[in-house]
Amino acid sequence: MIHWRHADGKYSIVWNAQVLECGKIQPSPPKVKIVSGSLEFTGERFTPECEREIWYEHYHRYALAARWCANTRTLDAACGEGYGSAMLAQSAASVEGVDISPQAIAHAQQRYGDLQGVGFQVADCTSLPFGNNEFDRVVSFETLEHLAAHDELLAEFRRVLKPDGYLILSSPDKATYSDGQNTVNEFHVKELYRDELEALIKRHFPAHRLLGQKLMFHSAIWSMDGVNRVVLDQVSAGIKNSPDRITQPPMYFIALCAGEEAILPDVDGGLWLFDDREESVYQHYHGEIKRHIAAGGIIAALEEEIAELSKRPDQAMLPRSAWWRRFFGKT
Repeated sequence: MIHWRHADGKYSIVWNAQVLECGKIQPSPPKVKIVSGSLEFTGERFTPECEREIWYEHYHRYALAARWCANTRTLDAACGEGYGSAMLAQSAASVEGVDISPQAIAHAQQRYGDLQGVGFQVADCTSLPFGNNEFDRVVSFETLEHLAAHDELLAEFRRVLKPDGYLILSSPDKATYSDGQNTVNEFHVKELYRDELEALIKRHFPAHRLLGQKLMFHSAIWSMDGVNRVVLDQVSAGIKNSPDRITQPPMYFIALCAGEEAILPDVDGGLWLFDDREESVYQHYHGEIKRHIAAGGIIAALEEEIAELSKRPDQAMLPRSAWWRRFFGKT
């Protein structure tokens, strides 16, 4: 923790890469591991070196899509760093990853190019270098919001899909992602509300299913003999209820889009969970709690010291560095 006093008498506190100033919170960027050979994280494209929440969101989408891409020829449109194409390749017959960034594709080729059944090339998703009806699946996560040509994008996805293939795409819900958090993502050109997204899809795909995604905190109780059903209990203001659906608004939508209903996978009533063995988000939560408790103790001690000094005018002119020297063990 670092804190200082401005000329106007107000204080700022920097804690865990977040700035709290005059009551306004600016969210910190995701924590990123520095790994040799990794693609630089600029905020525009996710990289696997990002940790915790953003890692969960991105990997969960591909983990779920991999189930639906088993034994198929799959296009990963706007593949970015290539981690998703590599994951899809674990179940798909073949995966072609495309991205408009030459830097991202060069990195993907270097890091994942040796994997069997995976190829990468530079391409604009609104003008794909493939013939009609080439792919069983098109996967495109977090692409729509980065360009304005939405209709051109979906028309191109429909063109390269086989008649019995389907599209799997994701897009942030503007109502929750931007309006609800009062934030602006500088890399997003055009975000959509749910009705706008569904209207766009219907112009190109007669059939679709919509899923919601959000990182949430739950307590889990499960049978040690295996799990075959899910029950949700919720308590609010001391009142318990058992809703038949997730009541929180989604942060992202995942849409499955096809030429007819019979092509789409059965997702009715589905709930898909995701975690990592290390429980990184949970461990981070506990670490933050410990740090905040420790910070509370430090602040309480400093406030007590200030209160004592205010009672002793003879101490008022002592060097103001005395407290921080003690805090850092420099007495």
